[in-house]
Amino acid sequence: MGADDYVLVRGLRDTRGALARWNADPWPVLGRWLAGAVAVAVVLLGAVWIVASSVIPDPTGLSLPGLSRPADAGDVAYVLFRNSLVLALHATACVAGFIAGSSLPLTAERKRGLSRRVHRAARPIAFAWILAVTCFSLATQAYIIGSNGATLAAQLHISTGSLILTVLPHALPELVALFLPLAAWTIASRRQDWDDLLAATFATVAIAIPILVVAATWEVYVWPRLLRAVSPVG
Repeated sequence: MGADDYVLVRGLRDTRGALARWNADPWPVLGRWLAGAVAVAVVLLGAVWIVASSVIPDPTGLSLPGLSRPADAGDVAYVLFRNSLVLALHATACVAGFIAGSSLPLTAERKRGLSRRVHRAARPIAFAWILAVTCFSLATQAYIIGSNGATLAAQLHISTGSLILTVLPHALPELVALFLPLAAWTIASRRQDWDDLLAATFATVAIAIPILVVAATWEVYVWPRLLRAVSPVG
């Protein structure tokens, strides 16, 4: 068996073992993932509030399905597509954590010469990439969502605090679902459970998908009604 085949077989074995272990007793690991994702979501929502309260609103306003025009299933699909890109980015970071923490050390030990040095050097590069992805995701989401929030609040003549309260029912579960893979990576890195990260990627994405579907449906069909209820301009 070649080095790459050995790493693949061991990775699949570890993944099956982790999934079986979690299926027998899911709540301890799921609770840690959810706690980490909720913490990140709360921090991000706080950053969004700060940005929304600081930036200058766009005077042209926003076109919001269900508010400025009728909403339909295509709007739900668009929200799901947008969020699926973020989830894919976070899941890729989780897979990169598995490769850097588990697969690369195994492969490096079975290599020689320059190839071995290259595999060893790739590990810190992979970790740096994961950190960069996390920071990029948080910063861009905080700024984009916050800027849109400032514009929408001004358009509806409501405070940014009131706007944040209307988005909580769908934004909080949505953000928790999106950040589950990164929460799993963070917890695994602290516990040195690198072998479980590939299984964590599959599990967190499977949990996130139905949550994102419900959140997108709420955002398109229910959230506009909440905005009308709090806005003096209806």
